[in-house]
Amino acid sequence: IEIYSLHVDCKVTSRFAHTIITSKIVNRANESREATFEVELPKPAFITNFSMSIDGKVYPGIIKEKASAQKEYDTAVSHGQSAGLVKITGRKLEQFHVSVSIAAASKVTFELAYEELLKRQLGKFELLIKVRPKQLVKHFQIDVHIFEPQGIRFLETDSTFMTNELTEALTKVQNETKAHILFKPTVDQQKINPELDETLLNGDFVVRYDVKRGATAGDIQIVNGYFVHYFAPREMPVFPKNVIFVIDRSGSMAGRKIEQTRDALLKILQDLRPEDHFSFITFNSKVVEWKSSLLQATAENVASAAGFVQTLSASGGTDINRALLTAVSMLDKAERLPGRSVSMMILLTDGQPTSGESNVEVIQENIQKAVDGKYALFCLGFGFDVSYKFLEKMALSNGGIARRIYENADAALQLQGFYQEVATPILMKIEMQYPENAIEGLTKNNFKLFFEGSEIIVSGKISNELDLLPVEIKAQTHASDLTLKEEANVKEKEQVFQNQSYVFGNFIERLWAYLTIQQLLEKSISAEEDKKTLEAQALELSLQYNFVTPLTSMVVTKPTGQQQTELANKPTEAG
Repeated sequence: IEIYSLHVDCKVTSRFAHTIITSKIVNRANESREATFEVELPKPAFITNFSMSIDGKVYPGIIKEKASAQKEYDTAVSHGQSAGLVKITGRKLEQFHVSVSIAAASKVTFELAYEELLKRQLGKFELLIKVRPKQLVKHFQIDVHIFEPQGIRFLETDSTFMTNELTEALTKVQNETKAHILFKPTVDQQKINPELDETLLNGDFVVRYDVKRGATAGDIQIVNGYFVHYFAPREMPVFPKNVIFVIDRSGSMAGRKIEQTRDALLKILQDLRPEDHFSFITFNSKVVEWKSSLLQATAENVASAAGFVQTLSASGGTDINRALLTAVSMLDKAERLPGRSVSMMILLTDGQPTSGESNVEVIQENIQKAVDGKYALFCLGFGFDVSYKFLEKMALSNGGIARRIYENADAALQLQGFYQEVATPILMKIEMQYPENAIEGLTKNNFKLFFEGSEIIVSGKISNELDLLPVEIKAQTHASDLTLKEEANVKEKEQVFQNQSYVFGNFIERLWAYLTIQQLLEKSISAEEDKKTLEAQALELSLQYNFVTPLTSMVVTKPTGQQQTELANKPTEAG
């Protein structure tokens, strides 16, 4: 079985990435063989198309509602359930894997397309392409086209497998608003050494970039009556933080996990700003406060905290409920905190609540009632014994986010990286306002916090013949209340994308649908009564725009005589 051609074609238009992977395989044996197509794609992406064509006959994947696809599938495969075609393979990726049996001398072409909205983190966008052909490929090519009307501020490529030889196969062409990256190694360049037929191509190929930002009220782009508004202010004063680290030191954290936690906390302590206030609460079946109140992050206090962190050891049960309630009450009682400041709790745990209150619904209710919208709660789940669903619901219900920390060598870096994302709040209570009667289907437009290095994205449909789209942004900065106004000329904005070869048609409409689905699913996690309504809306959009989301499945049908139907489902972090 020989992969004679493998092409990754990626177009990024204004942060929205559309990737098509085409693999052409021939069976050189004189009997039928299995041809396998394996692609690792970024977790935030939605698969939007798949097909295989065997000797000219096309077998397309059909996207359906998950429940009805499952029913169909169960009928087809009466002997129990085979694993789906997609599974999570790590911190950033999930894998799509399909095999088909092809006759001697036959050819098959696999094609998979997926889309994602690139998320700005720590000041850059990252496009991740996983490369692992497992054999030398005669025609191997990666094409990345980027078009950013705001202008490209910087662009870099990075890869885990580059050698001097391979660097010669990489070209970058860029101007003010566009870039084309081409990676096209010959068979000889792909070899680990000239004698062996082993490939060097195994790992990540990453493109990182950021855009130029001039206008204070962000940047608006419009195509076919849909708009997207990007807002990422710069050079604003940073809010002082009041942060309580709530650290699990139960028995299961013993060994490497607690060591990595200590390493990460020591680094994080160094990153605190002098005007920040902080404290630690550690817990097993007992809850221990390092100090009875928050301390200012003076050199002396930070040194004393480092001493404390170094003594952290692990044993006993897990009382998440009391630990978090203790943190909330410490923030409630805090005095002499800076007037305009941001208060947050960062919970790190690796297990289920086993001591004290162990019913997760009751814990969620207790915490939400105590926090009452005053503070943000971030939940980090270390490893796979946590109930991620519980942590995610708790974080989203209290203005924060959840993240899984993978038990790898780089766990301390993952923890530190997360802290850096929330380390510099520069805006609070952000409201993005648009003319009410002129916009339909507006995505989320008010945000509790904005952290330096990230980006706010709002999208919607301009309902009537507007010539000008006025926007107003209200927010609080550390110094004062802020109001920014801007007007976008609809016709002028539409022109920008008119004759661009990089643009796949209605990309802002697809971006809007993608963002709306993501937000509906996120909302449904913390929703109580309208969960069903939110899911129904997300399902309708997933089917309309052909996305494989947690509510849809792609049914893949194979030639007669093979296991006829297989399902591609979207895995979620919560399982």
